[in-house]
Amino acid sequence: MVIVIGFEGSANKIGVGIVCDGQVLANERETYITPPGEGFLPKETAQHHRSKIHAILKRALAVSGVTPQQIDVVCYTKGPGMAPPLLAVAIVARTIAQIWNKPILGVNHCIGHIEMGRLITKAQNPTVLYVSGGNTQIISYACKRYRIFGETIDIAIGNCLDRFARIIKLSNDPSPGYNIEQMAKKGTKYLALPYSVKGMDVSFSGILSFIEQKARPKGKQKKRVDDEKWSDEDLCFSLQETLFAMLVETTERAMAHCGSSEVLIVGGVGCNERLQQMMGIMCEERGAKVFATDERFCIDNGVMIAHAGWEMFRSGTRMSWEEATITQRYRTDEVLVTWRDD
Repeated sequence: MVIVIGFEGSANKIGVGIVCDGQVLANERETYITPPGEGFLPKETAQHHRSKIHAILKRALAVSGVTPQQIDVVCYTKGPGMAPPLLAVAIVARTIAQIWNKPILGVNHCIGHIEMGRLITKAQNPTVLYVSGGNTQIISYACKRYRIFGETIDIAIGNCLDRFARIIKLSNDPSPGYNIEQMAKKGTKYLALPYSVKGMDVSFSGILSFIEQKARPKGKQKKRVDDEKWSDEDLCFSLQETLFAMLVETTERAMAHCGSSEVLIVGGVGCNERLQQMMGIMCEERGAKVFATDERFCIDNGVMIAHAGWEMFRSGTRMSWEEATITQRYRTDEVLVTWRDD
């Protein structure tokens, strides 16, 4: 029996999770929420994490009923992510490991999402669509690595949605992407947006620039005779439909290449029901299955770091203190997957 505690804080979520052999014992989390129209800056996000992490740690231990003596290994997010928040959480994890005299493991954030998704959904060997505020990747496992078949060449899809939410002054509570999803459900007109798929890669920045012109306040737009009026609901609907269609297309090509019959959607944007629905239609046409989790596990959380660390630890992975650092750029395919034999 291996009990693992995981600390996650790569962006605006700070979480502590505890797992024991695939069983979730605690999943405590808080979100740094900024005023409408504002994003979260690295320095302020790190300050938020420092102010919350001790209370969250106490809650996680209380909920799980686990004592520090029972924990076998301390895990934390090594990267990718924003440097100040990553560092704030890593310092706490290193301190805890020293105080409790436990080994420490740095976990790849993306691998955490994938392994958590596999645990919860029981997907065997899926093509993975990883969509979040900082990452957009189409991934498949082969020969001890998670191979990246396609990705964004500029901004991540979650970043694109968040920035558009700021343009139209949507609330950040509970998240900009969720509020765009609710607005999109009320949209009735589709605005044709640039569709930017480049081989297996996607590009979102040009789409954002284009739709920003349509959403500008009156008096700041160049008026043209043929311009129609688009409500914010229509723009949210159009943006979602276009971005998700691009992701479904590239995911299907990866499935065809790998002969895959499963798709697993992970990451914060993976909670979006419209994305799940569109991917489900494609999978149904191919005789495949789509797997996704709810907001408890698809949004950044400490449990995913704990579970990925559990997989690493039981398969023999160890880390020296000198290696217990952070990095903003930590590729998914850099990690040697020691825990999978398929």
